[in-house]
Amino acid sequence: MVHVTSLAGLPANALAEATAATAACDAVVLVAPSPIAQHAGGLGAAVGALVEAAVRADCALEGKCAPLVLPAPGVPGGRLVLAPTGALSEEVDDVRSVAEAAAAGFARAVEAGASRPLLVVRAPSAPRFARAIEVGALAALGSQWTPLEAREAEMAPRSAESVAVLGLPEARARELAAIEVGRALCRDITGTEPERMAPRRVAEMCEAAFARTGVLVKIERNVDDYPLISAVSRASRVVERHRPCVVRLDYRPRGEIRRTVLLAGKGVTYDTGGVDLKTDGNMAGMSRDKGGAGAVAGLVRAAAALGLEGVRIVGLLGLVRNSIGEESYVSDEIIRSRAGVRVRIGNTDAEGRLIQADLLALARELAMSGAADPILFSVATLTGHVYRAHGPYTGAICNSAARPELDRLDVLAERWGEPMERVRPRREDYAFVAPRSCAEDVVSSNRLASVSTPRGHQFPFAFLDIASGLKGGTLPFIHLDIGGVGVDSVDWQFGRPTGVPIPSLTAYLSGESSS
Repeated sequence: MVHVTSLAGLPANALAEATAATAACDAVVLVAPSPIAQHAGGLGAAVGALVEAAVRADCALEGKCAPLVLPAPGVPGGRLVLAPTGALSEEVDDVRSVAEAAAAGFARAVEAGASRPLLVVRAPSAPRFARAIEVGALAALGSQWTPLEAREAEMAPRSAESVAVLGLPEARARELAAIEVGRALCRDITGTEPERMAPRRVAEMCEAAFARTGVLVKIERNVDDYPLISAVSRASRVVERHRPCVVRLDYRPRGEIRRTVLLAGKGVTYDTGGVDLKTDGNMAGMSRDKGGAGAVAGLVRAAAALGLEGVRIVGLLGLVRNSIGEESYVSDEIIRSRAGVRVRIGNTDAEGRLIQADLLALARELAMSGAADPILFSVATLTGHVYRAHGPYTGAICNSAARPELDRLDVLAERWGEPMERVRPRREDYAFVAPRSCAEDVVSSNRLASVSTPRGHQFPFAFLDIASGLKGGTLPFIHLDIGGVGVDSVDWQFGRPTGVPIPSLTAYLSGESSS
């Protein structure tokens, strides 16, 4: 079910020398900063002359503008698509501008009739653009994903058959294609409507996606061992297809395992808010509240496709529908987490942290049962506050044991076009969830939405730390709130799922240096 366009790398001089590989292409997409004519060098006389003529005729090409399709005799396919990024000379410019131009330019080439475009990426030499070609290639691949519902109905628009990228080594092309396999799985899980991707249908998709990959898939349909997950799912159990499950994905490479990475992914397939019902149209798009589970599943799938060595990766997906009904859990209930922590419910729409707490408790158990050099991650579309605070950036927060790891991940995320905003857990966060009586050990939330609460995406970290049993231990723990980046343009109903943070986490797991 995963649709991925094939990717090939070509030598940097392939276009100028008119090789057989470039002759098979049917368009050239040039992504470059202004002045774009200066970056056409080395692409052959036909391209250079055409770009210079286009710039003389259209001054908009000197800045950032929509892609322009030009008839181009002597160029593969007779089409040249110019996708300017703007100057990229400001200190705040980053490689996302390359990704945006590459996605738009490549999609425009396909609209123009191309099936096998050749992508050419030019970028400044600053370190923050070190992965510009790779980021552009991933953006081109991602532009060709279409929703699962459209593919299954045979109503998907025409897409490219392949992507060729100038200056991309073949080995690197294979790695990026593997990452895109994972991102495509993430998009299918995240972006598909709530009936087609109800909890156990997500599990079925995982079984199909990981068949013959060597990844062990374990599906727990009885969630009684996860008391918080069980509470969130109570009202959904009266409908067979909405019943919850926990999926465990276990990637174990051959040879010595030097590191164990355990990831908890929030998989709320539809979030009504429960009895604290979402109102004023805020329920639309809540089928995308499973983006954390999608990202974790996609990461494990990418790792399997890459054959990463030395690292065991365990993905834990908590797949639940937060329904409303006579069996709904309610505020004021006190529920013991898997770790034995007494949790007083403050708001039923703060269900994601309950799911994550039980998954992290399991991750803690696995980490402490002889795992090699373990680290724990929580990945979730957890709060609206993270977007209110940071905009389109992942909100990253960690305990003290994980700071060196987050330092490295932060650098890699910037390099791969998935920048993070980091915050530190503070005493106010722990005070916010502190027990108010001797009846509970921790409070899940206040009564307000996160966007109306100071430190609305920071204090959930404190809750996760306590409710999972991690607090006071030595295990490194990083929480990634992808509520602001799970879909493009933060359009939760119609925005395209992004696959963030699969590329940067893949770079982290593969041991890419942050220097």
